[in-house]
Amino acid sequence: MRKLWATRSKWSLVMTALAIFSLSGYVVAVPPPPFNFGVHPFEFDPAQTKLVSAQWVNGAGCPTGATGFIDDPLTLFVFDPIPTPVTDPACLTGDAQDNNNKGLVLFKTGPTANVAASGAFLTFNQQAFTLTEMGYDTRSGSHCGAGAPRFNVRTSDGVLHFVGCNTGTVISSSLGWKRLQWTAASLAISGVGQTAFPPILATDVVLSISIIFDEGQDASGGPDSSGMAVLDNINVNGVRVGKP
Repeated sequence: MRKLWATRSKWSLVMTALAIFSLSGYVVAVPPPPFNFGVHPFEFDPAQTKLVSAQWVNGAGCPTGATGFIDDPLTLFVFDPIPTPVTDPACLTGDAQDNNNKGLVLFKTGPTANVAASGAFLTFNQQAFTLTEMGYDTRSGSHCGAGAPRFNVRTSDGVLHFVGCNTGTVISSSLGWKRLQWTAASLAISGVGQTAFPPILATDVVLSISIIFDEGQDASGGPDSSGMAVLDNINVNGVRVGKP
């Protein structure tokens, strides 16, 4: 009985202290969660042409810390595959939460003029922020034009900014992949070397970002006219996301 009374007394003292602390006007500052976001594929196809597609596909991404099953080259004339680490030189870092090596596969089949597009919405855990960098990995053979794939960035002043694939800087590459990056400095350039249209200043507050793929299999989708792009490790402010 004495132990129960002592426990209740301690609890009462704690609650009283909290009440006094609250009434005194002090506010406990809770740090915001680390910056993060999700990448959600979508298809814009109002006429139901069925000529666009967007989805995360297992095994289509740039491998970082994957494991292959590869024949041992030291044992000739013997087929004895062994677990072998697989990391592409273009993506030495990636999304540690992506356990299925997913890639964001975007298609637009047929003419660019078709009113349809594939892409992805980015959803953030912060309502507004400024940009320090953006980017993604793009697989060899993917279309990388002035207009697609592109980032659409809407800022708090109501302006919609376009950032086309072919304005990115390649910071690492391999036979299979290249990693593109846009820094805050490059996004703010106006004129020669401009990457964002209109430029995105370091002080501009971002409200939303999406990825749009709307160039097809014709001259407007050149020079490759593949109507296809495979992206991975979507990067905003140094955070890379490689899964839904």
